[in-house]
Amino acid sequence: MLRQKPVPQRRIPGADSDAQDVPVVVEVQQPAAAVGLAKVFPQDRFPFPCEAVARRWADDIATLGIDCFVVEQDGAVVGFAAVRADELMHFGIALERWGTGAAQDAHDAVLDRMSGQGVTRVATSLHRQRTLRRFYERLGWTPTGERSHSTFPPYAELLRYEQGLTSSTA
Repeated sequence: MLRQKPVPQRRIPGADSDAQDVPVVVEVQQPAAAVGLAKVFPQDRFPFPCEAVARRWADDIATLGIDCFVVEQDGAVVGFAAVRADELMHFGIALERWGTGAAQDAHDAVLDRMSGQGVTRVATSLHRQRTLRRFYERLGWTPTGERSHSTFPPYAELLRYEQGLTSSTA
């Protein structure tokens, strides 16, 4: 059974904070991104930017209005998500859990949580990677036609996707 827990929040300056989940999340994210986005970010030319991604997670955790989560299964961190209002900012599952249903379960749990907070339509930006897009499309996401670019070299094109939410989304 999957269970989500908030990544420790650092919102009170000077408060004792526990950012132990950031390195674990980066450890989960790096191999999955390297394999899943190999055509977008060839690792020989654009290796996964571990330090920059860790800084981004730390910034996201510290930002009011962004909710960060780790996905746990059998006591281990197997995924992550970050949401802001009606946007799914980051989402991923450990490479070794691909094809097990963990990604769909976590996806549904995140969207169910958003729906429970009154979000009726959610958006995300996806790299132009066919397997990634098929995963989201199979779960009801549709492309909007909007495009932007990644913040990491080579600044790959991102495609905007949306999905309507109902109480039965998850």
